[in-house]
Amino acid sequence: MDNVVNEIDSESLHRRLAAGEDLLLVDIRTPGEVAGGAIPGARMLPMHLLPLQLAELPQDRDLVLYCRSGARSYQSSAYLKQQGWGRVLNLRGGIIAWARHGYTIAPPGH
Repeated sequence: MDNVVNEIDSESLHRRLAAGEDLLLVDIRTPGEVAGGAIPGARMLPMHLLPLQLAELPQDRDLVLYCRSGARSYQSSAYLKQQGWGRVLNLRGGIIAWARHGYTIAPPGH
């Protein structure tokens, strides 16, 4: 299995979510960062806890990981691929790019 990380841009992610695709958004930022808002419907899983909670992440649907700028989520996506997850996407530009396009950022848990 190759370890190339596949990425998705904000526009494509927004289209897929609007179409009702079965994606799991995973916000890997710290709780302090998440307190400022998150992409609606995202699951909060701080990057440092990822190795401890692998069993809780499905392998039968697309996972879209994001952070503030896309760097940490890229690393986390690569880690998941190394652990055998094939359906992993990194949100290019992170929540900064998402917000720049005017897409919704909601309080955590919404």
